[in-house]
Amino acid sequence: MNMRYTPEIISSLEENQIFVFGSNRRGVHGAGAAFLAKKVFGAKAGVGLGLTGQCYALPTKGFEIETLSLSEIGVSFQRFIKCVIDNPQLDFLLTKVGCGLAGYTTDDIAREFWHGMEHNGQKKIPANLWVPREFVFTGDYEESLFVTAPTHVEESADE
Repeated sequence: MNMRYTPEIISSLEENQIFVFGSNRRGVHGAGAAFLAKKVFGAKAGVGLGLTGQCYALPTKGFEIETLSLSEIGVSFQRFIKCVIDNPQLDFLLTKVGCGLAGYTTDDIAREFWHGMEHNGQKKIPANLWVPREFVFTGDYEESLFVTAPTHVEESADE
């Protein structure tokens, strides 16, 4: 399967596609990609994390609109990747969350994206996840070009 990169401009979605945007924990979608998510793709006010409308809100800002730390954004990616794995019928179009209003570089955010992947047992980008090109061609992760079906991590009853 070929790698699918998120387009720079997203103005419409197919029925099974989900627009992934950087949000604040309060769910006030007033600027940037969050405003587009609310206006065009149905993101609901008050939902700062998870599926909302035809979107996924991935927090990069806090309740007071302060920029979250990279480790906090990393936790957001862990939850997001789990959602991707749990919903193989949906295609998630990940935008460059955290690289606009939150002010991080693509390398910073790419690193947190890959930590989220590793946390969920993913070594390859799931087939239902479109990513910014900059998140793939970064540092130690250039070998990650290959795409695979999502792998569900089963927890053993023995643990």
